[in-house]
Amino acid sequence: MAAQPPVCDFGWPARDAELPGVDGKAHRIFDCRGENGLLVAFICNHCPYVKAVIDRLVRDARDLATIGIGTVAISSNDVEAYPQDSFDNMKRFAAAHGFPFPYLYDGDQRVARDYGAVCTPDFFGFDRDLKLQYRGRIDASRKEQAPEGTKRDLFEAMSQVAETGEGPREQIPSIGCSIKWKDAA
Repeated sequence: MAAQPPVCDFGWPARDAELPGVDGKAHRIFDCRGENGLLVAFICNHCPYVKAVIDRLVRDARDLATIGIGTVAISSNDVEAYPQDSFDNMKRFAAAHGFPFPYLYDGDQRVARDYGAVCTPDFFGFDRDLKLQYRGRIDASRKEQAPEGTKRDLFEAMSQVAETGEGPREQIPSIGCSIKWKDAA
């Protein structure tokens, strides 16, 4: 079932944590930021919504890096119930798509809960002071590939954040598969 996050809570402070990355290193979320901000993307390997946008997320992350916005992706799904999202499969997924950013595993789901993540993909765009300025979609696509020339909502919003420190006041929420929570969590 599709889930949709709430609208942007402007100024909400980012949360830091250290998580294992598919590169075999531990990464702090805040260490992934650029001089003009940080994009935190909650994704997973199996979600059809993520699969539809992953190559555009990689493209946008590369383009955003050139204007001082860093990116980090986090998978928080219950891998016992959804083995497609296992750490080994995360490694394969990141390699297959050439991730230019750390892909981290939130095994106890604490980070997803701290952020209030709802779905995959769920994007949190922060300014240089790590205050939330964007919580919207990557573009108008859903589970299908968007046609060439589709407006790049995420990229344009984060470009505005890099330039002005503020995100657009009108944002369209992302949509995706709900986070797969552990029963005991």
